[in-house]
Amino acid sequence: MSENPFPQAAPIDADAPVERRRRTGGRGADRSRKGLSSSKYLNLVNTMAKSVVLSDDALEAIHNASLTILEEIGMDVILPEARDRMKAAGADVTPGTDRVRFDRGLIMDMIASVPRAFTMHARNPLRNVEIGGNNLVFAQIASAPFVADREGGRRAGNQEDFRKLVKLAQSYDIIHTTGGYPVEPIDIHASVRHLDCLSDMVKLTDKVFHCYSLGQQRNIDAIEIARIGRGISAAQMETEPSLFTIINTSSPLRLDGPMLQGIIEMSSRNQVVVVTPFTLAGAMAPVTIAGAVVQQNAEALAGIAFTQMVRRGAPAMYGGFTSNVDMKTGAPAFGTPEYMKAVIAGGQLARRYNIPYRTSNTNASNTLDAQAAYESALSLWALTQGGGNFIMHSAGWSEGGLTASFEKFILDVDMLQMVAEFLTPLDVSEDALGLDAVRDVGPGGHYFGTAHTLARYETAFYSPILSDWRNFETWTEAGRPTTYDHANRVFKEKLNEYEKPPLDPAIEEELDAFVAKRKAEGGVSTDF
Repeated sequence: MSENPFPQAAPIDADAPVERRRRTGGRGADRSRKGLSSSKYLNLVNTMAKSVVLSDDALEAIHNASLTILEEIGMDVILPEARDRMKAAGADVTPGTDRVRFDRGLIMDMIASVPRAFTMHARNPLRNVEIGGNNLVFAQIASAPFVADREGGRRAGNQEDFRKLVKLAQSYDIIHTTGGYPVEPIDIHASVRHLDCLSDMVKLTDKVFHCYSLGQQRNIDAIEIARIGRGISAAQMETEPSLFTIINTSSPLRLDGPMLQGIIEMSSRNQVVVVTPFTLAGAMAPVTIAGAVVQQNAEALAGIAFTQMVRRGAPAMYGGFTSNVDMKTGAPAFGTPEYMKAVIAGGQLARRYNIPYRTSNTNASNTLDAQAAYESALSLWALTQGGGNFIMHSAGWSEGGLTASFEKFILDVDMLQMVAEFLTPLDVSEDALGLDAVRDVGPGGHYFGTAHTLARYETAFYSPILSDWRNFETWTEAGRPTTYDHANRVFKEKLNEYEKPPLDPAIEEELDAFVAKRKAEGGVSTDF
């Protein structure tokens, strides 16, 4: 689809708004649109008091109901090796079936050994991320089957767009890690797709990345690619977690084979496992948010406990992804009041267990519009106030996760930077209180020309990427550009400015040799 699906009222010169703003007056006349990409965004800490939606008694009620599910109903565990490991750890495995039940004491004993905080190591040490505590880490959108921009419209994922999105992730410090494949490049055969994609992750970024748990060999290959990329030994890799995987339960109350294999391969090598039930109230979970959170908690605890059955002390995260569906159509809804409550409740549960908390920046809009912005804003509000540590799908998520949008990526980056600025503690130093400036100006004056202002005016306030603060006349003269116009232009500018991060030639040679060898071996088997 090449036709522009978003026609404008009048043709717009994409460069005109910037140039005209420099020549004409009005509010924000000199404000640059290049946005901020500063090292101050590398490590974010959220010291705000956490919001709660559950009283202490309500929190315990959900906790106990979850353990009752695991004791009385149990989980279907679709992998014999996993059932054997669970049985050896003390779980009740029903002979001849997939059903496993867990004593609540066993669950609590296992999850007690999950690290409260840990570091994920990138090939560039400046890109290491701290997980847990009050740390806040943003990851790019992952796993979208479609990609979209205004000129090309919505289209199937492909390698070219995959690489562009990875480059954008590298271009902003507020994006701390990639999430997975930002879009699935279906023009690469599935048997070798992980080899090309993970190789690109190493070459095009210097940040922590993710591997999919879609079969044992993919995990093994990913661990080796991450090791090669960092230029370290397998022993060092095992002491320095450098790769993460998302383990989705197959709600309700199932863990499938590939996900269980992923836990075994990753946890046994001390890599990071993020256990995330996908519990949509009214569809794969009870229609009440409380019931959906109970099921989310049961499934998350079972998966996290299994990581510790594989290896005590292996790093793991508590993932929450409970939202509701549109009961008229069955379509998932995101950024809703119900989602916000579930996110905050999930944070309370994760803190109760002293386990780092993963959640997501979501919306269900099909385009870059007010819905996309307000649903993401409500998601960010909830996850920030709810104590999220690791935020998946932070930038680029559109259409309920089905589409990776270039323009939405830029809008999200702007919003994430605003969140970071909001979380920066207020400076109340003697200098910041500005008493000398008040003395200089006195009653009835202004502060534009004071030394206090002149020393700070360039960095005093956040300079947004997309907000247009020109007056109506100047904005009209520029062609009435919208947020969509600005986001479209900015992502292209960023791609033009992209610089590949340095990579040791010896590492690149070893990486290429490994990928070529694995391709020659056929990659992984598929049924097509």
